[in-house]
Amino acid sequence: MSVVGIGADGWDGLPEASRRTLRAAEVLIGGPRQLDLLPAADCPGARVAWPTPLLPAVPGLLGAHEGRRVAVLASGDPMFYGIGRTLAGILGPDRLRVLPHPSSVSYACARLGWPLEATETVSLVARPLDALTARLHDGRRLLLLGEGADSPARVAALLRERGWGGTRIRVLEQLGSPREALLDGTAADWPHASADPLHVLALDCVRDPETLRLGVTPGLPDEAYEHDGQLTKRYVRAATLAALAPAPGELLWDIGGGSGSIGIEWLRAHRDCRAVAVERSAERAARIARNAAALGVPGLRVVTAAAPAGLAELPAPDAIFIGGGLTAPGLLDACWDALPEGGRLVANTVTLESEALLAERYRRHGGELIRLAVAAAVPVGGFTGWRQAMPVTQWSVTKG
Repeated sequence: MSVVGIGADGWDGLPEASRRTLRAAEVLIGGPRQLDLLPAADCPGARVAWPTPLLPAVPGLLGAHEGRRVAVLASGDPMFYGIGRTLAGILGPDRLRVLPHPSSVSYACARLGWPLEATETVSLVARPLDALTARLHDGRRLLLLGEGADSPARVAALLRERGWGGTRIRVLEQLGSPREALLDGTAADWPHASADPLHVLALDCVRDPETLRLGVTPGLPDEAYEHDGQLTKRYVRAATLAALAPAPGELLWDIGGGSGSIGIEWLRAHRDCRAVAVERSAERAARIARNAAALGVPGLRVVTAAAPAGLAELPAPDAIFIGGGLTAPGLLDACWDALPEGGRLVANTVTLESEALLAERYRRHGGELIRLAVAAAVPVGGFTGWRQAMPVTQWSVTKG
C-alpha cells in the first residue's frame, strides 16, 4: 500500500514518483478535498472517500480492497499528525510505501522565517483546546494545526480568558497553493470570526502583566489552583513529583486527589504522560477537572470513588501517589499489589496514625522514609520570624 502526501497545490506540486504511484493505483482513498485535487484523466482508479468517523472504519475499508494496488492520500507529510501513523499501526510499517510532501508546518516556518527545529507544534485536531494552555510561555513561538474555520477565533478567546491577550496571532491559509493568504492581529482584539478551514496558526506568546507565571518544573504556585485547603503545598509537591519521577508514556494513580495538583503536574511533565485522579468527594472531583483544564492538561481522568474500591477497574499504573485515605482498610495492600515490578509508590501524611502505617511498610519493603519541614518568614511585630508548616512524612519505594 502506498501513502502519498499531497499539498494544497494539488497535482501540480507532486513529484514524479508520487504521480506515477497515483496513476498506477487501482483504488484511491482519501478525503473528498484531497481526491478532488487529482485529475480524472491522469488517475483513473476507483475513488473511495474516508467515512466518518474515520478510525473505526479503517481496518474494514482496507480489508475490502486487499490484493489491489491502493494509494491513500494524506495532507502534507503522512507521518506528521497524519494517516500514515494509523496505517503503520494497523498494517505494520513493512507493508507501507510512504511518499511524503512538505508539511504545512514546513511551509509555515518558511513563510515566517522561523527555524523548524526550534518551533513547537500543537495539534488542535480532535483535541481539547484547553491543552494549549500548558504550552504557553512568554516569548515562545508556537504553530497550531487548526480545526475548522472558527479555530482562530476560539484560540483568541482562550488566550484572552487565560491572560495572554497580547499574543500575536497570524493565520496562514492555503499554504503552498496560489490562494495563500494571511490574517494578522492580537488575541485581545482579534477581528476575524472565521478563516479558511485549511490553515496554520502562528503564535508569538505574550503574557499579560497580571497573569501568574507558570514554569515547566513541578512546584507551581499554590495560587494556580482552585482549592478548599486540600492541596499538596508547593514545596512538598515539588519533592513528591521528584520522588514519583514521571517519564513519557507512564501512568500515575493520584489517590485522594484533593485539588488534583500531583496528577496535574505529572501530566505537565511531558505531553505523553497519563494520569488518573481518584477522589471520593464529587465536589472535589469537579474541582480537579476544572484545575486540569485551566492548567492545560484536560486529559486528566477523574474517577469519583472511594479507594480502594474505586481502583479495581483502572489500568495498571507505573506509579502511585497516595495523598489521602491512608488508613482506609486495604488501601496500601491494594496499591502494592497493583504495582508492577519497577513501579513506584509515594505516600504523604501529616498524622501520627498514618505515619505509623508508613513506618511499618518501610520496615517491610524498604525504600526511603523522610520528613519534609517547611517554614516561611512572617512578620512578628516589627520584626520577622519563622512560621513552621505541619511536617509531612513521606515514604517512597520502588517495587522490586
